[in-house]
Amino acid sequence: MTIRVLIIDDSPTMRAILLARLREQHDIEVVGTASNAVEGREMIKRLDPDVVTLDIEMPGMNGLDFLEKIMTLRPTPVIVVSGMTRDGSEATARALGLGAVDCYAKYDPAGRLALQDGGELAAMVRTAAQVRFHRPVSHAVSRAVADESRRSIRRDTRLIAIGSSTGGVEALQVLLRDFAADCPPTLIVQHVNPRFAPAIAVTLDQACPARVQIAGQDMPLRAGNVYLAAEAECHLTVRAGPGGGLHARLRRGEPVSGHIPSVDALFASAAAELGGGAVGILLTGMGQDGARGLLAMSRAGAHTIAQDEDSCTVFGMPRAAISLGAARVVAPLDRIARHALHQAA
Repeated sequence: MTIRVLIIDDSPTMRAILLARLREQHDIEVVGTASNAVEGREMIKRLDPDVVTLDIEMPGMNGLDFLEKIMTLRPTPVIVVSGMTRDGSEATARALGLGAVDCYAKYDPAGRLALQDGGELAAMVRTAAQVRFHRPVSHAVSRAVADESRRSIRRDTRLIAIGSSTGGVEALQVLLRDFAADCPPTLIVQHVNPRFAPAIAVTLDQACPARVQIAGQDMPLRAGNVYLAAEAECHLTVRAGPGGGLHARLRRGEPVSGHIPSVDALFASAAAELGGGAVGILLTGMGQDGARGLLAMSRAGAHTIAQDEDSCTVFGMPRAAISLGAARVVAPLDRIARHALHQAA
């Protein structure tokens, strides 16, 4: 099946670069290019593309507002094409929170426009084309019930470990908004360009009653804090010290389950270091990263939770875990925090 792509970018040079990169792929067809939101909106209506690449930093338009309209009126898999400025990174983080499925950096780490990307854009397009948007049934609870739920948090959970990929930033916002301000220390591996991770941490911090920050080497893990992986060449794991205190560990190594940082690496360390004192949560994402790690956590006595299919942007990672029997609970996204904090079946 041919994947039909629409490119929206105000820069003729960038449109040409993206077009050239995608035209090299036998299974991808660029059905149109647009230079602004007005053109893009009309072409989306007329061409009904499978995937849209969207520059959200175009002059004379608010790319985030345009993205929000796309996701509200005509949900379509969108790959955000972003510069590496601070404003661009923050806008990209907000775009992922609005439902963009991935972000593609215009420039290399040195700030240069790269002539080759090793097939990265094409791989993102193939992943995005598999996204299916759902309108999950709301399970909203009253503020009084939610507040009581936060007050009754279990105190024997020493750590919560979370893994996510495609659609994960949006899912994490929903999950973390229901965390208590004094939640157990929480570690997150989200598959994303690490250069965008600091801005994503800020976005998640605004949604979460607890504090969200970037994980550092040997950082003490404390209640009321959520730590996000951001090192491109390091796995984020947990280490229990001689006195029982927990610390983040950034470990260099080869990719695990195709990724670095890897959800499997995080979950495996939680299983080995904490056993039944941890909770593992596997959210939306492509592939199988996290499935075997969640199984290791379950076998070690941890409480393990997978997001259900109807609320996932991509059901790949949770499906893999469920098929292994790794998830003790399968729940819709807006119920996962209650299961994690209270271990309610």
